[in-house]
Amino acid sequence: MTQRRLVGIDLGIASAHTVRVLDEGGRQVCRRRCEPSVESLTVIEQVALAGAVAGTRLEVVIEPTGPAWLPVAVFFTARGHTVFRVSSARAADLRRFLSRHAKSNGIDADTLARLPLVDPDGVRPLRLPGAEQAALDRRVRACDRLTQTASEHKVRIKDLVRQVMPMTPLTGELGKADLAVLARWADPRALLKAGPARLTAVITTASHHHQGADRAQQWLAAARAAVDLYRDHPAVAFTDLAAEVATEVRLLAAIEAELAVHAAAREDAYRWADPGQLARSLPGLATVGGPVLATVIGDAARFPTGAHFKSYLGLAPRASETGNTDRKGQPMSKAGSRLARAALVRAADHARKQDPQLARIYYTQMVERGSGHLKALCVVAARLAERAWTVMRRRMPYVICDTDGTPVTPTEAKTVIAEQWTVPTSVRARRRSTKPTTTKAGKAPQRVLTGHARSDARNADKRGDLPHQRSSNQPTYTVKPAGILTTDPR
Repeated sequence: MTQRRLVGIDLGIASAHTVRVLDEGGRQVCRRRCEPSVESLTVIEQVALAGAVAGTRLEVVIEPTGPAWLPVAVFFTARGHTVFRVSSARAADLRRFLSRHAKSNGIDADTLARLPLVDPDGVRPLRLPGAEQAALDRRVRACDRLTQTASEHKVRIKDLVRQVMPMTPLTGELGKADLAVLARWADPRALLKAGPARLTAVITTASHHHQGADRAQQWLAAARAAVDLYRDHPAVAFTDLAAEVATEVRLLAAIEAELAVHAAAREDAYRWADPGQLARSLPGLATVGGPVLATVIGDAARFPTGAHFKSYLGLAPRASETGNTDRKGQPMSKAGSRLARAALVRAADHARKQDPQLARIYYTQMVERGSGHLKALCVVAARLAERAWTVMRRRMPYVICDTDGTPVTPTEAKTVIAEQWTVPTSVRARRRSTKPTTTKAGKAPQRVLTGHARSDARNADKRGDLPHQRSSNQPTYTVKPAGILTTDPR
């Protein structure tokens, strides 16, 4: 009979870890607390193996609690033990089942230790990445975090400019020329004093001659409108708003500089982790998407099928079946990596324009299934995830084929998509959730009857009279443009 030792560790960020050790029957062997150090973790290993037969390997179960899981996982995997890193949602579900009305560190640790007994097929051993994969993972995460931070600063800059200049020219992408203007003259009064010649020179230099006098006139018009609107009202602090805008511009420049450094290092790490650049051979996955996919999938062999990888990313739809009812069209679970899921959804929008097979899937969702653009992209992203697993598992680059399986060139693929799998404009307009630009006539105002008019209408309803059956001496009701009802006796 095989002897087991199950170790559940409730990780603490600023406190000690709580440990519970169980045997193969779920009986508690010991309880301890430990620190993320060699001495403390060695004591946990010794007390957990006390009384066990020689050769027993610990089964350590932890949650991905911030950065606290990595030291524990490295220690026990280096000693030859098995480590399971389970999702916090699964651990919380089991804890509510075992202890519905109580929660403590000890209960959490005991719940984690019981997971391999309750759901042996639902836990998979943790495989720590190698040097190249770990370096790529860190660079990908750093680039993603810096990109999000830069986006937040851009939104903040636009909001501040919209406050100081209500007729803001920042209606599209925030370009380098716009940042150069805001770094110098975010105050509309200073912008007007700079004059069109100086402003045009700054814009021309910053945009490398892509913009010039026309863009300068847009900025001057916005500044002039702001000065005319606000005048010298004390509630509008032009100087302070301009200083805050300048601060946001400098922070954005620093973040973009750091992002460029990490992006270069990410490219170098990706070449070591994926020498054949197989991830980038997939349609839609280019400079950013390729490294993201490579770092998330790691060793593709750890997923039995492409459907398992799709489910791991959270792109698989939820299931809702009972009796003879099987509800289709359920939303996707979103249970996996947010970074990889977002990368695949963005890639799907480009892949449907390059691959006829994916374009057909998008066309079917939009035209035949009545799906919106985003839902159709999620379906395409799920198929793209399965193909990504196949490419990484077979170690062969992706080949674009027609719907009958015949390989085609990129030019031929675009021709096939344009002729057969392009969603009609009318269908796309019906699926679009934005309101039309043309104004529609409102509903007619409801007639409100008062006094004798209300009594006459009530009596007519009781008699069952129709409007044309009423006597000619009854008053008729007209609606004035202001919506006030008056009587018009005949």
